[in-house]
Amino acid sequence: MNTHEYQAKEILKKFGMPIPEFGVASTPHEVEEIIQLLGLNEAVVKIQVHAGGRGKAGGVKFAKSREEILEISKKLLGMKIVNNQTGPDGIIAHKVLITKPVDIAKEYYLGAIIDRETGVPILIASPEGGMDIEVVAEKTPEKILKLPIGLDGVIRPYHLIRLVNFMGWKGGAAKAGVFVAMVLGKAFIETDASLLEINPLVET
Repeated sequence: MNTHEYQAKEILKKFGMPIPEFGVASTPHEVEEIIQLLGLNEAVVKIQVHAGGRGKAGGVKFAKSREEILEISKKLLGMKIVNNQTGPDGIIAHKVLITKPVDIAKEYYLGAIIDRETGVPILIASPEGGMDIEVVAEKTPEKILKLPIGLDGVIRPYHLIRLVNFMGWKGGAAKAGVFVAMVLGKAFIETDASLLEINPLVET
């Protein structure tokens, strides 16, 4: 079963993952309610479809006022996205995710998958976030780290040390990064997922 971004956020939040406040709307009225509830004066608005490349297709917009949040949401609701993942027929967006913007200092990639060769769950990490991990793997494979995840969802302490050093995390970022990796490993196993990605994982 594929999950939408907002559904994945809800699942990860239950495991304790730090996630910016957000709301999901399928009508302009619901958009107005989210603006009020979260006290938004600016927001990132994203279409919710089962496909990547939403930003490139114009499905992710930054709104700088309450009026603009509503205006952009109206345009994105019902938008059709067509790319190599959707096929020629495309997919229509029936919902938008509205979230508070965060001040991003650096973007990373963190994901979990079942290794095809060994059948073992692994954590995949890269200091190159915000782009397709397949592109990173092809062009700069040295920027990808793979670590085993235990069948109980636990990542060994010495593997976490390797992760911190590889990602270049220091101080508070190292502590937060280790926590996120531990939560991701636990969530991946306990939800019986086949793929779980945080892209980008951001340092504020």
